Parts: sequence; structure tokens; C-alpha cells
Amino acid sequence: MPLPFWKMVYILRVINMKTWFAFLFLVTLVGCQKAPSTDAVQHTLLPHHNITIAYTTQPQNTLVHVAMFQGYFAEEGLEAQSLVFTYGKASLQSLLEHKADVAAVAETPFMFSVLKGEKVFIIANVETSDKNNAIVARKDAGISAISDLRGKRIGFTPGTTSEFFLDSLLTANNLTRHEITAIPLKPEEMQEAIVDKTMDAVCTWNYPVTKIKHLLGENSVVFVDHDIYTETYNFAAYQDFVQKNPETVQAFLRALLKAEHFTILHREEAQSIVSTATRTEIGLVREVWNTFNYKVSLDQRLLIALEDETRWAIQNNLTDQHVIPDYRKFIHTDSLRAVKPEAVRSDW
Repeated sequence: MPLPFWKMVYILRVINMKTWFAFLFLVTLVGCQKAPSTDAVQHTLLPHHNITIAYTTQPQNTLVHVAMFQGYFAEEGLEAQSLVFTYGKASLQSLLEHKADVAAVAETPFMFSVLKGEKVFIIANVETSDKNNAIVARKDAGISAISDLRGKRIGFTPGTTSEFFLDSLLTANNLTRHEITAIPLKPEEMQEAIVDKTMDAVCTWNYPVTKIKHLLGENSVVFVDHDIYTETYNFAAYQDFVQKNPETVQAFLRALLKAEHFTILHREEAQSIVSTATRTEIGLVREVWNTFNYKVSLDQRLLIALEDETRWAIQNNLTDQHVIPDYRKFIHTDSLRAVKPEAVRSDW
């Protein structure tokens, strides 16, 4: 079965000469795939709804990359346009600037947007992890234990899970932010900052965590804590968009559910798709893969995380709000429940 023209176009958007061999590998895989089932053919429609999707090159966005490459959005009648960023806060900003219809983002930037008065919904969680965030430090800066972070220069990304995890890890180890020198950095600035010794440590997520660890080698020490924080990565949209476009939102979620199913059944193919789409070495994709749980769902973990992080933001004067919002009004369950009722596991 020849490779569809739309799939060729998607690949050509993201590959360069360095990823050419990965492309040939994917062509071979697709050519060997069985013809779609009768049900799949019946659901294939000409695009009739436009949707602009903001997402990132981070591994948390695996299901979106798979859905794009496999053509699941097109199968669901969506003409999908991509806006790709390096991290979720920037992705969400494109939504807030009305450049995107839906945006992939962790719960922390979403929480801050609600506190600022934005009328937004989370429509689905697409990834969770209790081991994605970490602090990577240099041993030659005199750091071998978390207590050694006192007085050190630590890079973090404000308004993201990086900031929340940093404060949580410090608190859990009887330290405060006042006892370190916290320096704002973008995720893409972390690696250079610690390698050139501008920073003694950085607090970030994958892929940067693993890449920095490899670059520093035996000079690196990594601090994680699986018990203090579980990341949720979600898709957000403006409330009026969701309410006015229920068919579009449901079609979007069906495409992500197809990607979830494919990723479970075809792990190595999904990894190759992510590697090609994000221009990330396949070895790195595979190394961090088990850090993440790729599943389309909504449950209590999201609500608990939003409330916990709001308390943190209030206590640390990161917001001018003093009352925790009712986040049940900002989590939209109807669309996901309509396409897969069992994916909504909540009592709100």
C-alpha cells in the first residue's frame, strides 16, 4: 500500500537529511501495514472541521505526534494545523493569544492561567508521570546530596512544573528557595548553562534531564522524588470553543484515543514516529519512554494537583488570588465521556 500524499507532506515538514534513514524505515513499516478495517474506512471522512493544535517536542506529546503521522485527525474529519513549541507554557500561550484552538500543557501553567481569570477548560489528560521532573547538578560544584544545594545557583523555568517541583523537593528536604539562588531559564537554555558552569544545577524535565546527565557523565548527580509530585499533561481549550464545537472536540479526542491504541500495540513504531517528528535521536526516545504513561483520561489526580499547586502559589505569593478556584468548573468531562465513558474516572 503506497504512502498517502498527506503523510508524505507531514514527514517532509519535520525531517532533514539527518532523519532521512528514519524516514525510509517508517515508509517500509507503513508499506507493510494491513489495509484498514471496514470500520476504519466507514469512519474516514473528508476534512470538514478545521482545528489548530499547539503542542511540543517533549515526549509528553507522543500521542499527538502519532495521531498526526497516522492520519487519525483526518480520519475523524479534522483538517489539523500544527503549532509546535519546546515546552507547554509556550504552547498554552498560543492558545491564550487565540492562535490555537487546543494546546498541550502540564497542569501548572494551566493553573496560573485560571488564577489570571482565563476561561479555559482541560478536555483530557494525555500523559502522567511521577519521575519526569528532576534536578541535575554538577559534582564539581560541591554537590553530592540535596543538602548541598544550599547556596547554589539553580536554573528553573518559572510558571511551570519545573518551579513547582523545585520548591517541593526543597521543602521535602528542609530547604527553602531563599537558601538557594534560583535563576529563571527556558528549558532550551538549561544544557548550555550547566555545561559552561553558569549554573551549579538545573531543575527541568526530559529530554533535557537525560541529555544533561549524558553530557556531564560521572560529574552529574540527579535528584528525583517519586512521592512528592505526579505530572499531568493535558489538552486545554477556551470554554466557548468547546461549547460551540462539540463535534470537533469529540473528533479530536477520538483521534487521540486511536493514537493511544496504536502506541500500546506498536511501541517501536510509535518511538520511530516520535524520533522523526521531533528530530530526537531514537536512542534518547527509547531511554525515556518508560518514564511516561500515555493514556487519554480524566481523573481525580488532575483535580488534586491543581488544588495543591494553587495552595503553593498562594503561599509563595506567586498569585494575587487568595482563594482556591473550584477547578471542577475548569475540567470539561462531557466530551471525553461521550467518546469513551470509562476514560472519565471521577466523582465530580
